Amino acid sequence: MYDIQLEQVKSIKNNINELSELLLQVVEDGASIGFLPGMQQEDANIYWRNVISPEVYLFVAKIENEIAGTVQLHLCTKQNGNHRVEIAKLMTHPKHRRKGIGRCLMNFAEERARKEGKTLIVLDTREGDPSNLLYSSLNYYEAGKIPFYAKSSNGELESTVFYYKTI
Repeated sequence: MYDIQLEQVKSIKNNINELSELLLQVVEDGASIGFLPGMQQEDANIYWRNVISPEVYLFVAKIENEIAGTVQLHLCTKQNGNHRVEIAKLMTHPKHRRKGIGRCLMNFAEERARKEGKTLIVLDTREGDPSNLLYSSLNYYEAGKIPFYAKSSNGELESTVFYYKTI
């Protein structure tokens, strides 16, 4: 078993290089997280500098003090949606896959949502990605699909699947 440490990151400053490297690696590996292969270091740095806000919690998983994965919990700020959160940008570094990091991060984010008094979690992912199996195994329910939602690295438009879970 791997010794995975989970924590909330409240400042990007000390972690930006590791976070940017993680983002670049998962994008190059084909993850559908809003970016396409060929992403530049400066673009990754800009992205991370703008992530943390009062409405966005960033959680990291570390193995041997190295960031092995991340997930974000986005709080809904609308009056009619303050009971829900969105999971975003679940990433596991390719060299740390199949170690339970994604599952640990999801459980950690869910627990934080519970502590915040939230009762609904939503997320989306590209149809056919391994993450679909993870979300199903964590008792997320498929709400539907939207075809032609996101462009892949080869220019094709692919479907996304929306999931939800009540907690």
